[in-house]
This record gives sequence, C-alpha cells and structure tokens, in this order.
Amino acid sequence: MPRLSPTFLLLAGTMLATLPAKADYALTILHINDFHSRIEPINKTDSTCTPKDEEAKACFGGIARLKTAIDAHRKDDANILLLDAGDQFQGSLFYTTYKGRDAAEFMNHIGFEAMAVGNHEFDDGPPTLADFANRIHFPLLTANIDLSGEPDLKAGILPFTVVEKGGEKLGIVGLSPRETPELSSPGKALVFEDPIPAARRAVAALEEQGIDKIVLLSHSGYETDKRIAAAVDGIDVIVGGHSHTLLSNSDKAAAGPYPTLVKNPSGREVPIVQAASYGKYLGEVHLVFDDAGNVTSAKGDPILLDASIAEDAEFKARVAELAKPLEEMRAKVVAKVAGPVDGNRDTCRLGECSMGVLVTDAMLDRVKDQGVSIAIMNGGGLRASIDEGDVTMGEVLTVLPFQNTLATFRLKGAEIVAALENGVSQVQDRAGRFPQVAGLQIDWSPQGVAGENRIRAVRVKSGDAWVPIDPAATYGVVSNNYMRTGGDGYKVFAEKAVDAYDYGPTLETVVIDYLAKQNGAYQPHVDGRIKTVD
Repeated sequence: MPRLSPTFLLLAGTMLATLPAKADYALTILHINDFHSRIEPINKTDSTCTPKDEEAKACFGGIARLKTAIDAHRKDDANILLLDAGDQFQGSLFYTTYKGRDAAEFMNHIGFEAMAVGNHEFDDGPPTLADFANRIHFPLLTANIDLSGEPDLKAGILPFTVVEKGGEKLGIVGLSPRETPELSSPGKALVFEDPIPAARRAVAALEEQGIDKIVLLSHSGYETDKRIAAAVDGIDVIVGGHSHTLLSNSDKAAAGPYPTLVKNPSGREVPIVQAASYGKYLGEVHLVFDDAGNVTSAKGDPILLDASIAEDAEFKARVAELAKPLEEMRAKVVAKVAGPVDGNRDTCRLGECSMGVLVTDAMLDRVKDQGVSIAIMNGGGLRASIDEGDVTMGEVLTVLPFQNTLATFRLKGAEIVAALENGVSQVQDRAGRFPQVAGLQIDWSPQGVAGENRIRAVRVKSGDAWVPIDPAATYGVVSNNYMRTGGDGYKVFAEKAVDAYDYGPTLETVVIDYLAKQNGAYQPHVDGRIKTVD
C-alpha cells in the first residue's frame, strides 16, 4: 500500500475540520404567508393575471406554480419542513365561492405540515374555520387564543405540534394577532391573549417533552415578531406573517434582511423570516443546529415565483375547473379607467391613494342625499390595484373582497377626530385601519403620540370652502359595516354612533355603480385630502 504524503494528510485534515460535526443537524424550512386566496397567478398589481400578462410573462405565483417550486426543492433536499404562517382566507372570488375548501384541497396535496391561524381565517366566523380545520391533513396552530368557548374550534386547533424530520423532533408553536377581534369576526366566545406569555408557555411545554428545536409560526407581524424574539428564550426561528413583509438580501425594496437576527434574553440570535404575500415568493431558510439544539447558521432568501417557474399541469387543470363557475361573473366589463388606480397596501396604509379616493368618493356619492357629508374607509379594506383600461367585475371584487355593506350614522366632530386618531395610530406597522376619506381634509404627523395627537387638523366642506371641523357639531358619516361595528379599532363608531344603519348596498356594488355614472373613462387622481406634516 503506498504511503500518503504529508501534504495530502494536511489537506485531508483541513477538509475534515471544515465539515459539520456529526451532531450538527441541518433543516430547510420552506414557507409562505398571507396567501389570501391567490389560487390563480397574479400580476404586478396583485390582481388576477390577464392573458396579456401571461403573454408578456409578467405573472407571479398561483397555487400551481407554488406546487412546482416546492416539488423541485423536495427532490434536492429530503430534510424540508413546509409551513404556512396564516391568512389563506379572503382575497379572491375563489374564497368568496369556496370558503376555504379549495385551499384545503390544494394544501393537502402539496403536503403542508403546519399552518398558523391568521386573523382572516375568522372572516366568516368560527364555523367556516372549523370546517377548514376538519378538511386539512395537517395541524392548525395558535397558542394565544382560549378556544374553550368554541368547542368545534378547540377540537381542530392546537397550540403547538411536534413533527419528526431526519430523526429529530421539532416543536412548532402557532400565534395569531391579539387584535383579531378588531380585524375580523371571531365572535365573543374566544379570548385572545398577548403573544409573549403564550409563547413562553408553549415553549416550556415543549421543552418539558425534551424538544430542543422550536419553530414559532407567527401570524403577528414583523415588528411584533422582533419583540417576541427579544423577550422569549427557547425559540430557534420565527416564521412570520400578517404584515406582508418582504425580507430579502437581494431586493432593494425589502423591509429588512432575510433572516433578520434578534438577540433573545440569553443573548442568542433568533432568525426571523417572512416572504411578502399573495404567493409571489416562496421563503427558503437553511438552518444548522448544534447538538444542544441551538441554531449555529441561518441562511437563505425568498424565491420569486415568476414566469421562469412552470405551473404544475395537474394543479393548473384543477384551478381551471374550479374557476369555471366564476368566469362569467368576473369577466363582465363594468367600467373603464383612464389610468392605473393605486390600491397598493404600501400606499393606502400610509397616506392618500387613488383607490381610496375612488372608493370613498363612490361611498359618499351614494348617500349624499341622506344628509351624509363624510366618508371614512379603512385602507386595509382595499386589497389590490386596477390597471388602465376596461374594468371587470372580477377586478372590483379583488379590490373589495369582503362583501362589506355601506353603513351610515351620525357622529360629533370630536368623535370623528378620535376615529381618525385611531386610524393613524398604527401607521408604523402599516395597519389596515389607516383612514381613506372623502368630504374631509386631514393633516397628520407620524411624530405625534399614537392615539392622542397625530391628527393636527381636520377640515370639512362648507359651501365651496374648507373650514375646521366643529367638535360639538353633528355630522352624517358613511363607512362600512365592519368598521361601524368596531372593526380595525374604530370603537368610537360602535359606541358613539347615532341612528346607525349597517345594511346598505355592498361596497363593490357602490363602486361599480359610481364608475358606470362617469362620463367616459374614470380619471384616477389624488387631491391632497390627506397630508403628512412635520
């Protein structure tokens, strides 16, 4: 047998020294969040992809493309955990028609392994969520809701679960937004808790079982996830949702790095990941754990699901089959617009946007003969933009998918100002409560104290002039039934409204009728009704 040279032995020793220790454990997490029923591919404005978009190869996402991407990764890596951080429900005609039954079917076939309960999972109340929980073949998770008041939900939703991958047990804890009662329709029987103590309890319960690798599947938002990471020991990685945040190392528009690292109370860095929304990206984070269950490496980036990724043929055919009953309704052309109408969340939750102008003007126009002079609409109720040209019923329903109705009532000027303070109180989180308005001019400052003095001036129309709102005067207001009953933190509407009527026409009908009244194509615009000041 030939002798090995000293140089060879030195090189071999160096190579061995760079290899992971035998006790190291590698795991890849693939994840999505805030899919919002985007079963079909979307275009750059997050609306359903058109044939023109497809021809231009300008389509993204869709459940069939997501299936292809996940399958490809599973071929290359056997140790993959597939997670959904919540909000499958609401956002397209698929949800309006199938109420989550389609999502359950596709997710089961793809092989998701856990999903957090998002706030929109409650949009049609506990019974619809319970039906979804009964249909899926993987656990639905939330640790910060007391479900005892809804037995059907308690039977189908867990605080955490344990899965085995590559011979190792992984704990997965779920979290839901504490403010869900303000954001959706969970009913009065459920109790929502602060996520931090709930996470601590769940982590402790898993550690008592000897689980030392714990994933937090959190539909809480990027900023809340950072607070949780800094406050709770024992979490190894947070897979997030709710804020629709793009974290990336390669996209200049990203809100932060992927992963974002936050030190926990013990000084260890906790990686936080999130992959924007609407199925446009598939998150992919590669983790390495040491033999004590600590993360020693966390690397990755979201994968853009663009036209370079083919759609799975079987899924695409099933999507087309499910879409048949929707085609006639959504293909109907109801109006024309002379330019794009901006309904992007990054615009409509921070300031005036042209979609907010359109919708609130339409609301106010509908009830102007009823003594109503002010319209207030939550920016989070606007879910997409509209492209220039013909506007279809389907596009309007994608913008306004919640089937909300017009609500009219009377409020004093001081109460309107209080409502607007609520509207701008969480702008740093891009919360959906940001107010789009008509019949008002608002000056506001993000430098003020949230809920107290961010609103610097409010003016109402008096003849052809704009005058300061009178705190003692009573004004007619139009909003939507969700906000009027306290949604998005508008408790003042629920508690102070006089002569409230919540059963007007649906918002989409109001907008369609308003567009149809235009003399020619509607001209999208903003007019300075909402101004940010120092």
